[in-house]
Amino acid sequence: MTPGDETSALAARYARRQAAGLSDRYSPLRPDVWQTLQERQRGLIALLLQAGWSDPAPLRLTEVGCGGGGNLLELLRLGFRPEHLQGIELLPERHAQARAVLPATTQLWLGDAADPVQAPVAANSQDLVLQSTVFSSLLDDAFQQRLAQTMWHWLRPGGAVVWYDFAVDNPRNPDVRGVPLSRVRQLFPQARRFMARRVTLAPPLARRVCRLHPALYGLCNALPLLRTHRLAWIEKPE
Repeated sequence: MTPGDETSALAARYARRQAAGLSDRYSPLRPDVWQTLQERQRGLIALLLQAGWSDPAPLRLTEVGCGGGGNLLELLRLGFRPEHLQGIELLPERHAQARAVLPATTQLWLGDAADPVQAPVAANSQDLVLQSTVFSSLLDDAFQQRLAQTMWHWLRPGGAVVWYDFAVDNPRNPDVRGVPLSRVRQLFPQARRFMARRVTLAPPLARRVCRLHPALYGLCNALPLLRTHRLAWIEKPE
């Protein structure tokens, strides 16, 4: 499969989700969603502090697949500066949403993140590169590898990829596949430091228990076997 074939297929997968009305599932007003977001944010803060980065203001970060800009908005609230943030989004409607809510000084590109023309990020220029549930939507191994190499190319020595994605398959959704830890390591074989933890209560279960009571999310999420995602810090050697 050529890169163009995979990007077209990816756009079609997202269009199917939109047509199925699944976007409402990710509203931050839902108790299962806001608890997932808060857990992930706490995990990111813990990783930053563990790496010794207590001041986000000088850090430069690019997000691959920034969607409607939600993650970048979270980073602004954590203290990242808008002019140090960049995002790349494949889908025009989501790119437009991000552009409408993010500061003008935050650079946004529309297109394929692995294409240096569409995503002109300088080599060795980023402290952090973030991806959130992008690789689980890429079903072509070669395209995954190409994107991972591009992200690694952007990182300065000592910088890190921040990874958040499905660790397991979703049997109800053939458009995604989990990315096991062995595959993540294979995508970034030169990593100097690799920190990973399982997070996020399985979304179907989270929706079900939160309908009974939001407090049940935390109780169920205390069991690691019920967590479906992985949050990882993948550090580039100095």
